[in-house]
Formats: sequence, C-alpha cells, structure tokens
Amino acid sequence: MKFIRENLNLTDAIKNSDKIVIGAGAGLSTSAGLTYDGFRFQKYFFDFIEKYSFDNAYYAGFYPFKKSEEKWAYWSRYIYINRYESCPNDTYSILYDIIKDKDYFVLTTNVDHMFQRSGFDKDRLFYTQGDYGLFQCSIPCHNSTYDNEKTIENMLLSQGFEISESKDLLIARNIRMEIDKDLIPRCPKCNKEMSMNLRADDTFVEDDGWHEALKRYENFLTSAKGKRILYLELGVGANTPGIIKYPFWRMTYNDRNAVYCTINKGEAFVPSEIKERSIAIEDDIGSVLKRMRAENKNQ
Repeated sequence: MKFIRENLNLTDAIKNSDKIVIGAGAGLSTSAGLTYDGFRFQKYFFDFIEKYSFDNAYYAGFYPFKKSEEKWAYWSRYIYINRYESCPNDTYSILYDIIKDKDYFVLTTNVDHMFQRSGFDKDRLFYTQGDYGLFQCSIPCHNSTYDNEKTIENMLLSQGFEISESKDLLIARNIRMEIDKDLIPRCPKCNKEMSMNLRADDTFVEDDGWHEALKRYENFLTSAKGKRILYLELGVGANTPGIIKYPFWRMTYNDRNAVYCTINKGEAFVPSEIKERSIAIEDDIGSVLKRMRAENKNQ
C-alpha cells in the first residue's frame, strides 16, 4: 500500500470527521469483483462470445443487435449479475462497517446498487447516472422509471437459466440467446420499447426519486458547513471527473476544515493546492478496507 501523504492517516481522518462524503466510481465495484471480463464474463456470456467474439461485457453492450429478443437476452444477463445476484466479495459491506456510525452521504456514478444492498441507508445515496434496476421509456415520452427485477428474471427463465433461492443465477442445459417476444419491455404510455435508466445520452430520465436524492445531497453539504468534513473518493477515474473528483477538489480547497482522500490503484492523484490536507493511497480498495477493519478491531 503506497501512501503519497504519510503524515495524514485515513483511519484517524474518519474518526475525527463530523461528516463524510463518499464519492464512488467504477473502481470500487471492480474491487468488489464486479468485473466486465474474465471468469464472470465467460461463465454467463459463453454463447455470445462464441457467436460475436466479444471479449468484454461492457463494450459488448454497445453492439447493435438486430433483434430485440437477442438484445434483451444479453442485457437481462448483464443486468441480473450486476444488480441482483450476490456481490462477488465483501468490499462494500466492509466499507459500511467502517463508516456506519458516522454521519455520511454517498455520491456515486455506479449503477449496480451495491451500496443499498450492503446496508447503506437509501436516503443517504445519490445514484447520479441511473440504476440497472430501472427501465424507462426509450424516447422518453414521460419522466417515470419502472422496477425491472421481475421482468429481468422472466427474461432469464425464458432463455433456460435457473435462479436459486439465494438469487444466484444458475446455468441450466439448452440455454438460448433470445427471450420470448412478449417479454420485450414496452412503455405503458406510448408502447415504444423501454430502455435502461442509464445516462448514456440525452434521453436519460431524471425521475422524482433522482431529484429527491439530489436535494438530500445538497442539504447534506449545506449541513456540513463549519464542520470537519472528509471527502472520501473511491475508485474514481478520469471518465467523468466533473461529477465527483473535481467538485471534491474544489470543496476541499475552499474549506480549511476539510480533508480529501483518494484510494485508486494506479490513479491516486492530489492537486498541489490541497496536498497538505489530502491522503492518496495507490492500492486496491478492498485490500485497504480490510486492513483498516483489522486495525479497528485491534484497537
């Protein structure tokens, strides 16, 4: 574990903070085992790999499937293993154990819902980029979203998969690469095909729940004024720095009581303007959290 600032300690920063704002990016879920290639990809998408030579689940999601039945066969698997199936490891739950007794709020670009599924208070979460668990009209003709768990499960069953009582996805024999036509999700208002509630373009729906979460985040930041606040950035890269990274830097710079920490394997960077009040750890997030939990137990 490489510390760029050794005179500041993250365990102490958490302990001494009045408020914690967690900013989480894709690197946190990667550390939790939600990977787009390797074993998980080969296990659940073996037939798509064979047919299309896909080598990565994320990029395969941009493939222009000719039939909706095949497109939703792919996406139902993708959504289920990243939103409803058990998390591959306990990285998120360890993070919760470490900060659960603090006054915290989570801002995340991740859409896998792992925070809430790991015990975090849903009223302390703001998913800025959407949720794999929601459908929206693809146009969209209105600003509402719809829970998709049951529909996704039915899509998987129609392909030949089985779902265990623990929600794990089981591979049965004779898996097919299409769903039944009547399972294609349709907008209840205009009957156009639905899409995922993901911020991929200007059709993204910011529903009432999204705006309520934004308001709660803004209120939390307002309540933190004059307090000792820790901005804890986990796995945020350079893809969308304007959502978490740049605001965290700016708010730390403008508040002498604030401390900024970033944990990111190979991408831990701190601007010189705030380096005296910053911690940068270049290591795997899950490994760092496990060591912190062990240290807390030994105190």
